[in-house]
Amino acid sequence: MSPVTPTGPATGTPHARLRDWFRAHPLAFDAVIAAGSLVAMVAGSFTDPHGSPDGPTFGDRTPDVWSVFAMIAGAAALVMRRRKPFAVLSFTVVVTLLELVDDVRPAPIAMSAVVALYTVAARTDRPTTWRVGLATMAVLTAAAMAFGPTPWYAQENLGVFAWTGMAAAAGDAVRSRRAFVDAIRERAERAERTREEEAGRRVAEERLRIARDLHDVVAHHIALVNVQAGVAAHVMDKRPDQAKEALAHVREASRSALDELRATVGLLRQSGDPEAPTEPAPGLAVLDGLLDSFRKAGLPVALARADEGLTLPATVDLAAYRIVQEALTNVRKHAGPGAKAEVSVVRVGRTVEITVLDDGTPRTDPSGPAEQPPVGGHGLLGMRERVGALGGTLTAAPRYGGGFRVQAILPVTSRTGEDST
Repeated sequence: MSPVTPTGPATGTPHARLRDWFRAHPLAFDAVIAAGSLVAMVAGSFTDPHGSPDGPTFGDRTPDVWSVFAMIAGAAALVMRRRKPFAVLSFTVVVTLLELVDDVRPAPIAMSAVVALYTVAARTDRPTTWRVGLATMAVLTAAAMAFGPTPWYAQENLGVFAWTGMAAAAGDAVRSRRAFVDAIRERAERAERTREEEAGRRVAEERLRIARDLHDVVAHHIALVNVQAGVAAHVMDKRPDQAKEALAHVREASRSALDELRATVGLLRQSGDPEAPTEPAPGLAVLDGLLDSFRKAGLPVALARADEGLTLPATVDLAAYRIVQEALTNVRKHAGPGAKAEVSVVRVGRTVEITVLDDGTPRTDPSGPAEQPPVGGHGLLGMRERVGALGGTLTAAPRYGGGFRVQAILPVTSRTGEDST
């Protein structure tokens, strides 16, 4: 955002404080400009540029009452130059013309018109500045040449032309500089807003990614713990050895869940916090271990792979692993007893296809209707978000004749430009 200039009485130099005060009170600044213009006009009215052969003299002539009134009126109008610039310019031009026509020795009342023309040029567009500036220059210069006490080619008449032209040019330059500064400030503010929006978007994406990881880890391992705990409770009295083996699987699954949760939560730590775990993120390289955990839980899983020599980018590799994990977790939870699963990983051109099939049937609760596959649960939603973020596609639907099918097609090059090797 644009910096805020301090305006308090205890900050900055006296010049800066005075400048900030005038910016906060523009009417007071215009009053000072009007007073300065009046002093300059009065001083100029006592000066005769041709008073002696040696040069101008001061005090040899004095303004009449009408000239003094015209100077005061022209200067007073400048107080309103910001609020009504065109009206002030018109008024000062009229007063200047009356002074030029009626007075044999006109006072320098044209100074008020010069200040008013500068204000118009600084607060309007360039075409308007050209039109108004040329009109003012032409009218005042023609009046000075026609009604002035000096020949038309005198330097006083050329001075009116020069001062009005410089006023229009200076006002246009100030307006252009203000527009340039405003454009730079607006671009800086827009860039700052864009950075903030991008940072917010990245935070939201990271939060969503971590939420998906937590869901996948918890859903998988808690499902295994639940199954093995049920087996242990069922055979505890009759087959203690099998119950002991089931509890060992519970302990192993719990430890794996804690390790993955610790690694995921470690991503949220800030610099200076205790060092996060350095274990590599799960991927297809440890797919066999994942399938073994399901086999130990009582789900037969067959694996077919045709991706020899393929190393996926880390984001794609993790997504493939999580898709298999979530799909098999759903099979274990919903496919019913006796279900079998098949997992295939195949490279097809610039993509890798992950397919998980099962031949189970929905579990039936004696007290209610048959349970259907979770076609719209959080697990499938998370899988779709993962695949969509990588630019792939996911299909999940019941199979004809029973069972369920999940297939993900992932690019071997992630959207971040990370390529496979």
